[in-house]
Amino acid sequence: MGLMTGKRGIIFGVANDKSIAWGVAQQLHAAGAELAFTYLNEALEKRVRPLAESLDAKIILPCDVQNEEEMVAVFAELEKQWGKIDFVVHAIAFANREDLKNPFSQTSREGFRLALDVSAYSLVSMTRCALPVMKQGGSIVTMTYLGAVRSVPAYNVMGVAKAALESSVRYLAAELGEKGIRVNAVSAGPIKTLAASGVANFKEKMRIMEERAPLKRLVDQEEVGKSTLYLLSDLASGVTGEIHYVDGGFSTAAG
Repeated sequence: MGLMTGKRGIIFGVANDKSIAWGVAQQLHAAGAELAFTYLNEALEKRVRPLAESLDAKIILPCDVQNEEEMVAVFAELEKQWGKIDFVVHAIAFANREDLKNPFSQTSREGFRLALDVSAYSLVSMTRCALPVMKQGGSIVTMTYLGAVRSVPAYNVMGVAKAALESSVRYLAAELGEKGIRVNAVSAGPIKTLAASGVANFKEKMRIMEERAPLKRLVDQEEVGKSTLYLLSDLASGVTGEIHYVDGGFSTAAG
C-alpha cells in the first residue's frame, strides 16, 4: 500500500521529461496514485501522451487554461470516468519572452495581462472547476518561485505573476478550508526546464544558487516531486495556505 493508493488526481503542466510537473507525476505514481494529464496542443501531446501512458494514465485531455470551456470539459470528463478526484497539481506559467528580456518598466499591457492570466488566474479558474469533483475534500498544489517575494534579475513580470499566484493560494486556502480542501504552493529553486530557457542568464542564477545555498547544491525534479507528494498526501492534512520552499535553503540563506 503506497501513500497515495486509492487517490486520483490530475496534473496540469507536463511539457517533457524535464518538467517539474513530470517529477511530481513520477512520485505520485510511485506512491500509488492514479493520474490524469492534460496537454496544451497537438505538438505537446506528442511529448505528453507517451509520458502519461508510461505511468498507466488512461485520461489524457487537451486543455488551454485560458479557455474556460476546455477547463470545464476536463473536470466534467474526470467526474464522468472517476466520480470524484482527490488532488490537482497546477504547474503552469507563461510570459512573453520580450517581457522577460526587457526592463520591467517596459512590460507591455498585453504581456502583463497574459502573464497574470496564464500563471495566476488559471489557478483560480482551475480550482473553481475542480470543486464539484472534490466531493470529499482534497488537496491542490501549485508551483511558484522566489521571484514572487524578491526581485530576481530578468524574472520581471513573471515575478509579479508568481506573487499574485501566492496570494491566490492564501485566499483560496482561507475560503476552502471548511470544505476540507487544502491549497498550498511549492517554491522550487532554479531547475533547468523548458520554461526556464526563457529567463536570461539562467545558468548564472543556478551557479549563484549552488554557491549560496546551505546544501551547496541545486535541487532537482525528484526532490520537488517528493515535497509536492507530501503536500498532496494525508501526511499534510493540517497544512494549508503555505508556501513550501524546496531550494536547498537558499531562500533563508540569501537574507
